Amino acid sequence: MLEVRGIDTFYGETQALFGASLQVHKGEVVALLGPNGAG
Repeated sequence: MLEVRGIDTFYGETQALFGASLQVHKGEVVALLGPNGAG
């Protein structure tokens, strides 16, 4: 399993993520895509 917790991300003065978490279990496939399809 892959687990990340408490992710905070800023773009300049703009906070994009605050305390985000993600769990990926064995056998799962996950993709993170932006509005233009870029990961």
